[in-house]
Amino acid sequence: MPAPKNHLKVALAAKRPQYGLWLNLASAYSAEALAGAGYDWLLIDGEHGPNAIPDMLAQAQTIGTRCNVVVRPPVGEVRMIKQILDLGVQTILVPMIETAEHAAQMVAAMHYPPKGTRGVGAAVARASDFGRITDYLTTANAETCLILQLESRAGLAALPAILEMEGVDGVFIGPSDLAADMGFPGNTAAPEVQSAIDTALRAIIASGKSAGILTFDPAAAARYRDMGVTFIGVGGDIAILVKGAAALVQKVRES
Repeated sequence: MPAPKNHLKVALAAKRPQYGLWLNLASAYSAEALAGAGYDWLLIDGEHGPNAIPDMLAQAQTIGTRCNVVVRPPVGEVRMIKQILDLGVQTILVPMIETAEHAAQMVAAMHYPPKGTRGVGAAVARASDFGRITDYLTTANAETCLILQLESRAGLAALPAILEMEGVDGVFIGPSDLAADMGFPGNTAAPEVQSAIDTALRAIIASGKSAGILTFDPAAAARYRDMGVTFIGVGGDIAILVKGAAALVQKVRES
């Protein structure tokens, strides 16, 4: 029996746009509710949400197979990649990649030897159904999906080398951190920032890898889709909750 098919990896390789939502509430209950909302993927965010490994596990379990699960660890460390993969999560978005060396380390961490450096402990891991997936060790490498997040001038400088790497499925541009690093904190709409983003996305698309972006603007999401971006974040659970709650009470007070 082989490792489960990574349907998100397949869709991205086929250049089919995949829309997703950020999960920062660290709640398995809300994750379960959102799993049925129709998104292609839900991203459990460990960088800017209080999601530790047990929280990631609980949410991955409640989301199940209703949509694809993506996890963003707080940092790109081998030990965290190892734990997240053993949870059964197959797609990982690694933040703050700034060098080709770091990118290569993350590629290695996603794969079992001899291709990579992933620790062999599948027999006690949820990823292999605790050893019941008998061919897991020989088939898991083909189903992992690595998306690297570039969000600084240093990251963009490393982009050409990263695009040549086997094992990198996609590259995601982080607009907010990039804007801050370029001297425009809180202003992702600055022409210089938008130009840098578009140039990077076009290079990623031209390389054949999947390009990713996060935007809360549906018109921008459509523009990126038409450009050829396929991994598109279109919102977040906290933003939906806060804005929806504020809009409701304002509507009631004004009616």
